[in-house]
Parts: sequence; structure tokens; C-alpha cells
Amino acid sequence: MAFAALRDELSCSICLNIYTDPVTLSCGHNFCWACIDRVLHTQDGGGVYVCPDCRTEFPERPALHKTLALRNIAQSFHCKEDEGEAVGILCTYCDSSVPAVKICLQCEASLCDKHLTKHSKSGDHILMEPTASLENRKCSTHKKMLEYYCTEDSTCICVTCCLAGKHKGHQVEPIDEVSEKKRMKLVNILEKLTSKRKETEKQVQNLKGQKRKVKEKAAGESERVTSIFKYIRRLLEDLEKSVLGEISRQMDQVVASVSELIQKLESQKEELSKGISHIEELCLLTDPLTLLQERESEKYDLCGAEERGNEDQRQASKLFEYVTDLDKVLTSMTLHTGLADIAAHFKKGLHIVEVSDLLLDINTAANYVHISTNLKTASYSSNQKYPESLKRFEDCQVLSTRTFSSGRHYWEVEVSKFGQWMIGVCYPSIGRTGDQSYIGSNEKSWCLSRSKSKKQHYSVMHHGKGIQLPGKASSQRLVIYLDYEVGRLSFYELCEPVRHLHTFTAAFTEPLHAAFYIWDEWVTIRS
Repeated sequence: MAFAALRDELSCSICLNIYTDPVTLSCGHNFCWACIDRVLHTQDGGGVYVCPDCRTEFPERPALHKTLALRNIAQSFHCKEDEGEAVGILCTYCDSSVPAVKICLQCEASLCDKHLTKHSKSGDHILMEPTASLENRKCSTHKKMLEYYCTEDSTCICVTCCLAGKHKGHQVEPIDEVSEKKRMKLVNILEKLTSKRKETEKQVQNLKGQKRKVKEKAAGESERVTSIFKYIRRLLEDLEKSVLGEISRQMDQVVASVSELIQKLESQKEELSKGISHIEELCLLTDPLTLLQERESEKYDLCGAEERGNEDQRQASKLFEYVTDLDKVLTSMTLHTGLADIAAHFKKGLHIVEVSDLLLDINTAANYVHISTNLKTASYSSNQKYPESLKRFEDCQVLSTRTFSSGRHYWEVEVSKFGQWMIGVCYPSIGRTGDQSYIGSNEKSWCLSRSKSKKQHYSVMHHGKGIQLPGKASSQRLVIYLDYEVGRLSFYELCEPVRHLHTFTAAFTEPLHAAFYIWDEWVTIRS
């Protein structure tokens, strides 16, 4: 009892083992260093640390103080406990403390090496490794050794249970045979689990490698995009300088013209002021003869002076209006051209070609589909009567005129806010009639669709297998991206931010048409 009590006092409350490198918290409780460090680590970020024993709270991670005396006591206890285990079970027949090497279940005796050699070799005498108690190997009813296994009740029984007990008549087998069968079964399970663990470890390593590659790729992609934006900013700064320079040039030109006009008008004003002063002086003359003999005033043509003054004002106003008008069109054209050049440069660098010549093939349009004159919009209509054609669909579908058999391309589509539609790609060999002719319903087509339901969910389908996508439709503008060689077909929603909807992967074996299905509403190619 004292030994057990001492062991309890020297046991860590976390791992329940004898202290290893014991440390003490300020509240006075002791723990193994590794145990309490692990507990405190789990509490990091919680704002408070708690003692596992008394629940005392610490606002900061508590210091761990080593207790050398407790460590020495624990080590000493360890040594004594190990000595006791080394002695183990003692021989029943020896007077001294001689450890037993076997136990005979028949005799219920512990045997050392000396007495084991003299012991009966009969099959009734079953030998096993030493154990502290044989009670768990005896039948609780008959107090005899458990030697058999009842397969019907799945329990170990004694010989009396077999012959006269409640297990009489049941199918029983010797414990050794049953245990050997179970051992073999466990070996098989162990082999399978080991193989599965190896496969799982392989998968874990593959995923770790993939995670590492993704991080490396993301870092490289981030560096590439950062470099692109630096270059774009430099080009935009250059374009800004160019446009501002053009505005400044126009301003200088206008200011020079206005300054010249001001100078002319100032001269005209000065001349008029002189004339006014001279005429005012003439008006003050009292001698009629002097007034009539004055010839200088004739150059002002008193009769037409007012009319000429008005004409001069009209000409000045027109000239002023002309020279003060900046050429905003030139500024806008400079800006537009520069931005277009930058966009074109980076589109080319991204190796993705926007399809600008994607048109609808009226020869494939069903009689329920109206095609606009620019071959860009398909809308539902029940009044069409197209000529018969082997390419024509039976129901509400139409294909593009061009096909894609290589490269990376994308095209933008605008869809009606309501109504049912499907957009995607298909092989030229897709059927034109029957249920299998709908895009997505066969192995020759892939599509994104939206039904007429109020929930406005997207779905994708290939070979008749559909998947409803999470989230609701939030934009009428969509982009289809195709990488033919890689075998990737992706759909994006042009909202803010752009949302990836779904990606199909396939090994394309034929050229691909853009394909459209319309019911009640319309679809327009914006590219």
C-alpha cells in the first residue's frame, strides 16, 4: 500500500507515469517537462494559461521551474521499481528468491530453470510465461483452468462447462487452436494494415510533394505577376507622361495664340484710345473754322466707325473661340491607343487568344433558334423555317462556324437573366436528333447550364452525368476557356471578383465547336 501511494505521489497527472524531468508551476503542482510544455503549447493564442490540476489561470505563459530533489526521488523510485520487475514472479518450490521462468497451468505453480527440467512433460501440463495472477485464467463458476473456446457464445470455458455446464452441446475448440487461428487472422490483418499504411504514407508523401510544388509554383507565379504589374506601371507612367505632354503642348500652343491675340487687341485698344482722346479734344473746340479744317479725324471715318468696331469684335471673338479650344479628341486617341497597345502586348504574352471571329453557324441552328444578322446572338423562336440540312439540330441548339483543334483560347458569352440555357463545346460528330443530341448528354460534349428554377443554380454535365455547383448565379457574363492540348475546359463567371465555376479534364480526340442550347430566352457571343 505504501509503495502504491508513493508511486501515486510521484506520478504526473497528465501522462500518469513516474515523473521525467519534473518541473513546478507557481501554483505548486508538478508535471513532466514535456507533458506540461505540450499542454501550454495547445493554450497558446487563447489569451490565458491554465494549470491542468487546480485550474489556476495565468495571464502569461508560466515559467517552468526544475525541481532537482523531486527528480532524484523519481529516478530512485524508477530504479527500485525496475529491480522489482526484474525479480518478477518467484519459483514456488525454491526457498530463496529465485525468479520463475515458466508457470504450469495444470499445477498452478511457478517454476525456475532447475524445477522446470524436473517438471512433468505431459500434455496436460501447459506451460506459459510467468504472470502475477492465474485467477483470470480460471472459470469463474467451476474454478478450473480455461482450456476451451465456445464458438457459439464466443467465450473461453473450462472442461466442466463443456461437459455439464451451460455450454454443453455447443461447438467448442481448444484454446490453443482458436488462438492460433486468431493469430493467423491477425497476421493477415496486420499485413493488410501494414500495406495500407505504406500506401497511405506514399500518398502522404505524394501530397506533401504536390503541396511543395504548388507553393513553389505559386511563388513563381506571384513573382511573374508582380514583374508584369511593375512593367505595366512603368508603361502606364510613360503613357501618362506622353498624354500629359500632349496636353501641355496644346496648352502652350493655345496660350501663345491667345497671347498674340491679346497683343493685337491691346494695340487696337491703344489706337482707339488715341482716337477717342483726339476726338474729345475736337469736341471741345469752340471755333467752327478750326473744327472744319481738322483732317486727322477723317481717318476714323466717323460714319462707319461703330460698324467697323462691331465687326472687329466679331472677328476677335471667333479667333478667341478657335485658339482657346483644346483638342480633347487627340488626347483621348493618344490615351486609347496607348492603353490598347499595352493590353495587346500583355494578351500576347499570356499566350491566351481571345476568339474574335466566333460566329454562329445558321446551318446547324434548329428551327426553334433565331440567329441574328451579325451571327452573334441566338434566341428562342418557334417561327423559323430553315432549309433541311444534315448538320441541323432537331431541338433548340446551334454550333459555332469555327472549330478548335489546338492552342489556348477563350470567348465571352452573355446570357439572358431568365430562361434555360446550356453553353459548352462538342465534337462535330455529335448526334443531331434524339435525347442523346443535347450537349452534355453524351460523351462527345461538355456543358455548363442554368435551369429556369428560381434558385438560379449552375450545373455542369458530360456523358449524361450532371453536377450541381454551389452558389447562385450572380452575373450574366461568362467566359469559356479551352486548352486543347492539356485537355482543359473551364467556365468562369465575370463577377467581382471573377469566380471559377468548374473545370473539365479530358483527352480531346476531335476538333471542338462552341455549342449553345436556348429555351425561352437568348445567348450572345461577346468576343
